[in-house]
Amino acid sequence: MRVELNVNIGGLYLENPLILSSGILGVSPGLLARVANAGAGAVTTKTLTIEPRDGYANPVFVDLGVGYLNAMGLPNPGLKYFLEELEKQRESIKVPVIVSVGGGSLNEFSKAFSIISGYRVDAIELNLSCPHAKGYGLEVGGDPVLVGEIVRKAREVLPKVPLFIKISANISNIVRVVKSALDAGASGIVAINTLKAMAIDPYARKPVLSNIYGGLSGPAIHPIAVRVVYELYEEFGRIPIIGVGGVDSWRTALEFILAGASAVGVGSAIVKGDIGVFRTILRGLEKYMIEEGFKKLDELVGLAHEVNL
Repeated sequence: MRVELNVNIGGLYLENPLILSSGILGVSPGLLARVANAGAGAVTTKTLTIEPRDGYANPVFVDLGVGYLNAMGLPNPGLKYFLEELEKQRESIKVPVIVSVGGGSLNEFSKAFSIISGYRVDAIELNLSCPHAKGYGLEVGGDPVLVGEIVRKAREVLPKVPLFIKISANISNIVRVVKSALDAGASGIVAINTLKAMAIDPYARKPVLSNIYGGLSGPAIHPIAVRVVYELYEEFGRIPIIGVGGVDSWRTALEFILAGASAVGVGSAIVKGDIGVFRTILRGLEKYMIEEGFKKLDELVGLAHEVNL
C-alpha cells in the first residue's frame, strides 16, 4: 500500500511533514540545502534580526544527558545579508524555506517585514519565544496585545506569505497569545520553543552558561510540547500547528500529529545523531501507516482527541 505524507499547513505545501527547526544548521543557505537533500519537507533559518548579532561569549552550550541547554544569544549575520545570500543559492534548496525573524519591538519587526518584502520567501516564523536573548523573544511574545500588533503589521506588509508564530510554554497565557495572533491573521502556530533553564557546575560552584540562563531542548521537553499542542487543538480545533520539541523518532513525531500537529519540527536529534534522522523518521511513519491501515497522514492529525468524544 502506498501512503501519502504530504501536507498543506497554513498555505505552505510540504512533500512530507518534517521541518528543520530554527537554530540547528540554519546558519547558511548551503547547510539548508544539505538538510533539504537529507529528506526534510521544509527548512527553517536561524532566527535573523535586522542588525547582525555576535551572540554571547562561551560557554553557550551544554549536554545535560536528558536534553541540551544553550544560550547562543541569537548570533546571525543580519536579515538583509542572509536573504541576499539565500536568493543567490535558492535554487539549490529544493524544499520551502521558512525565514525565522526576531525583534524586540513593533518598530523593529516592522522594519524586518519591509526588508523581507523585497525577497522571495516561502513562509515566515516569528520568534516570539526565545527564553535567553534579552529584549527579544519571550519578553515580546508574552504580551497578547503586542503579538497581535506585530502579526497585523506583518499582514499589512506581507499579506500572502504564510506566517507562523513560535510560542513558549514558559508563559501562563498561551491561549490568549495564540488567539490574538490568529485573530490578527497568523497562518498557524509553532509549539514550542526551548524552555528557560539553567545548569550549575558543582566544582566551579557557578552557572555553566556565560549568560546564566539558557533554553532547554531535546527529549526532556517533549512531553510538555505534546501537552501544549494537545491543549491548542482542544481550544481552537484544527488550526495549523507545527509541533516542536524532542522529536528523535517516528514515535515522538507521531505523538505530535496525534495531538493535533500537521507538521513536526526536528532539531536536537541532529546534534545527537545526524541529518539522516529525517529519512529514518519518515520510514517509520510510512511503516506505521501501512501496518495500521492509514493511507494519508492527514487522517492521523488530532486522532488522540477522539477518545474524549
